[in-house]
Amino acid sequence: MKSTMLFMFATVSIVVAESAQPRTHCRFVPDRKDDFAWENDMIAFRAYGPALKASGEDSGFDCWLKRVDYPIVDKWYKESAEGKSYHKDHGEGYDPYKVGSSRGCGGLALWIGGKMVISNVFKEWKIVKCEPAESIFMLTYEYNVGDDTYREEKQISIKLGDRLFKSSSIFWKNGALAVDLPIAIGLVRHHEIDVVAKELSEGWISIWEAMDDSELGTGVVINPKRIVDFQLLETGKKLEDHALIITKTDAEGRLEYYAGYGWEKAGEIRTAKEWNTYLGKFPK
Repeated sequence: MKSTMLFMFATVSIVVAESAQPRTHCRFVPDRKDDFAWENDMIAFRAYGPALKASGEDSGFDCWLKRVDYPIVDKWYKESAEGKSYHKDHGEGYDPYKVGSSRGCGGLALWIGGKMVISNVFKEWKIVKCEPAESIFMLTYEYNVGDDTYREEKQISIKLGDRLFKSSSIFWKNGALAVDLPIAIGLVRHHEIDVVAKELSEGWISIWEAMDDSELGTGVVINPKRIVDFQLLETGKKLEDHALIITKTDAEGRLEYYAGYGWEKAGEIRTAKEWNTYLGKFPK
């Protein structure tokens, strides 16, 4: 009996130790209305899936602000199901970031007639790999604009130690590869006083904003040769103001960029200047 108890204790200790190790992670979350969540030791995100098709959410990305280097996604979802809200910081971080139908942090939209045309939630998902050093998964979006049908297959990868994830998409229009398709990559601007910065020659844009008792920087990085324009949409309406990089798909209907955040409360990134320096130095 004693040896069995010791074995059980050792097994539990190993599981606890493994769960506390920094690693990347991604998973589909049908128990929370078809979210798809991903994280590493620095950042965490979620995208919205089929169960939210009729809601106010769509293809924008939600930041989960974390200040610990171990995985929190499964833990927070489990605790939420038990009544402990991840919208409050209990010591590991929380989700104060508002997305709704905005682009959130790094969401895409078609850019047609000088306006964003937004897809709904993802239709399909697939995990390519989920390993400590890197996680890769696919999200598929399909929607109609007038008489045209668009399809996007988006591959997202996140590596240990990075504050940005990589997004690589292929677009189709009416079944054919969508070449030179105008696309807007967005950051939602929650408040008029949020500081928008850009350095298009280095391929980045950012927003620095107050977030409760701390501050947050969000950003997008892309090969500067792929930038067509920059747009700052100022409507004054909730979740409709955005900083946008306007780009186009390449000859194979592809688009590649990076997006992520730096949270002051997590340490390391404490000012807008530090965040913008990080974006400028991030390898493309």
